[in-house]
Amino acid sequence: MPAPTHPRPHTETLANGLRVTLRHVPGLKRSAAALRVNAGSHDVPLAWPGLAHFLEHLLFLGTERFPAQQGLMAYVQRHGGQMNASTRERTTDFFFELSPASFSGGLERLSDLLAHPRMSTDDQLREREVLQAEFVAWSQDAAAQQKEALFEGLSAEHPLRGFHAGNRDSLPVEQAEFQQALKDFHQQFYRTGQMILSLVGPQSAEELRTLAEQFAAALTAGDKTAQAAPARLMDTPQASYQQVGKRRGDLLFALEDLPESSAEALAFLCHWLNNAKPGGLLAHLQNQGLANGLQACVQYQFSGQALLHLEFTAPSASLDTIRTECIDWLSFFAAQQNWPTLREEYSAQLQRQQQVSGALQRVRLDSEQLESGLSESAVTALKVILGKIGTVDNFSGHWHLPAANPFLRTAEPLANAGLIRGQTSAHRGLRTFAQDRSRTRRERSPMQFSQALPDNGDAGAVYVRWQTEAAATAELQAKLQRSLREVSDDARQAGVELSFSATADQWLLKLTGLQDTLPAVLEHALNSLTQVGADSAESEPQPALMPIRQLLKALPEKCLPAVSESDDAAHLWTTSRWDGLALGLNPQTQSGMGLALSRIPGIPDNQIPAPSAINAGFRWSQIDSASSEHALLLFCATASREIADEAAWRLLAHLCQTPFYQRLRVELQLGYAVFSGLRQFHGQTGLLFGVQSPSATAAQLLNHIQQFLDGLPALIEQLDDASLTQQRQTLADQFGESALSGKDAAEFLWQARLAGHSSDYLMQLRNAIAQLDRPALLAAAQRLIHAEGGWHGLSNDSAPGAPWLAAK
Repeated sequence: MPAPTHPRPHTETLANGLRVTLRHVPGLKRSAAALRVNAGSHDVPLAWPGLAHFLEHLLFLGTERFPAQQGLMAYVQRHGGQMNASTRERTTDFFFELSPASFSGGLERLSDLLAHPRMSTDDQLREREVLQAEFVAWSQDAAAQQKEALFEGLSAEHPLRGFHAGNRDSLPVEQAEFQQALKDFHQQFYRTGQMILSLVGPQSAEELRTLAEQFAAALTAGDKTAQAAPARLMDTPQASYQQVGKRRGDLLFALEDLPESSAEALAFLCHWLNNAKPGGLLAHLQNQGLANGLQACVQYQFSGQALLHLEFTAPSASLDTIRTECIDWLSFFAAQQNWPTLREEYSAQLQRQQQVSGALQRVRLDSEQLESGLSESAVTALKVILGKIGTVDNFSGHWHLPAANPFLRTAEPLANAGLIRGQTSAHRGLRTFAQDRSRTRRERSPMQFSQALPDNGDAGAVYVRWQTEAAATAELQAKLQRSLREVSDDARQAGVELSFSATADQWLLKLTGLQDTLPAVLEHALNSLTQVGADSAESEPQPALMPIRQLLKALPEKCLPAVSESDDAAHLWTTSRWDGLALGLNPQTQSGMGLALSRIPGIPDNQIPAPSAINAGFRWSQIDSASSEHALLLFCATASREIADEAAWRLLAHLCQTPFYQRLRVELQLGYAVFSGLRQFHGQTGLLFGVQSPSATAAQLLNHIQQFLDGLPALIEQLDDASLTQQRQTLADQFGESALSGKDAAEFLWQARLAGHSSDYLMQLRNAIAQLDRPALLAAAQRLIHAEGGWHGLSNDSAPGAPWLAAK
């Protein structure tokens, strides 16, 4: 395994006052930037709640130099990147990820929108309606309201008790005083002394520094502005309070006058509070029947204050009893003499996570400026925090520290695969009959070890698919997911992401991450999955999702034909057929997979056909939702599974993304959740359009989407030859070896296998995109408009009538 990246990036302050962190990471396929402005919702004048959030939205409406169609959001979408922004209590963050070749263009647009926002009254009035729609959705969202209610035990003077989202009433755009406040806030906080820029990428530190200097040159220079300290969290000497809700209980600790490094200390404490292994707080609460779940997090932290939140799921005892057990465990934890073993494991898992993180995850960690572990100063801070919580010297004797994460241990080096005694790697080309027989067995195995990706990296991917006789009931699905929880947590901490989905008769176990850890994780995951029985624990309540997220979660299953259900896990495992795909694994890791592969349940079968897709006509599925808002997903499948059709659909999706958003969100103002893009489910490719609206019905949203699609040929015709060529090449480049991360490439290749394509799929797809001309694209647009591959609508509204047929 390559040595982990140095835990701390290079940090300096440029001549104009901008603080920068720079991290050179060889081997990354992408570069990322995070810009933090030290100003947020709590820094806004009391007269204008929501002003900071409003300004964040306005910045993306374009500038004189880069109008919306050429601005940061459109640029990132066009180059296959990702981006977002968020306004919190005391910070506002902007972040994006792009290929190194297009990275400087993204930085140029970000600095321009920060320095020269175009804030016309018309723009502001339109964007205020977007915030109004967000406010309406927020006010109806149970999870958002629960979080808001958490702060009711705090002082009425503390800004956490205030309203900060912004809506039509709190943002009087027409008033001169509001316009002046908006301008003053931008001038006061959007300057170099108030900002931190973090850059991560494969570029050298010198190249990153040059990019940072170019970015800084466009910004307004200025010193750091002191952010006003808030009132104390609580009016009384009490340092905690509790709340009881439906199937939940909340315990909150209001901490004041905290020392430096408290952020690292609290992150460490929450990590071990959330550990579910025997001997810990959660395991004890479950064993005693006091609560089903525990989630600890820091809800707020600023200027020596922090609000530590412990949420207990389905408490069956009074919170006073649970609080007593909590303080007892915290007292045991406080007595552990500086936590050497826990600190070592915590540091190791942070390094593993950083090692497998992409550029965007790394840059966001850098922008938080946290240490990669628990420093000595954080140890001191943690002792202070535990004292403020109220730990004592005497505690119960039944507590013990959690067992070590088995996947964080250094793996034993495996013998070179394909060699026999006396051979070395120098004999690699000299095969024996025994080796040939071994190779034949591997080639006949339903687990295909693909050579489509290089095997000399430190990461790989493994997919195992089962085709079952029936679908798992919702209860059985919940049991299967719960059975993997401990393995999944340990695996994630050790640099492997593990997921399991049971969608209709298609079950999928997916592992991606550090390849020398994959065999052990696979073995443990299979063991956990096959231990599920009828006496497994009861299902836990799931948090309510906003309608559009609810639809996205349900969509993969709706893209498959309905099948009967069963809750007999043992029967479903033994009668299932399985196959799989492993990518990026070197010979040593392949050898290490032997034991795990021998334990895969079901009947090995390397001839499992691709899942049958619903692709005939116009089908409509309705999902019940408690929300009054209307949400719609429209999935438009390709006319065939041919790579040429997929290439055309990908270019159509590429061309649609920005104008679709501009039309439905900006011009028509239908809602704040508007998106489009290409999606793949079970080997089926399609264009996906999504909208959530507080006012327009699903039928009206569908009509707007159809009108947009009817105008697609005209949009293609309006592109001049040079623009079309550039867009086509930009898309094709996103599938080149130098652009795709191993994780993304593996997912594309898995979907290609499901669709029946060969292992050179990525090269074929890139060539097919490069060969698309205007007539072929126009023909594809017509096939899309005429629903030759079928349209599938998914909504919380009923079917709109002919030609739509309600799915059974």
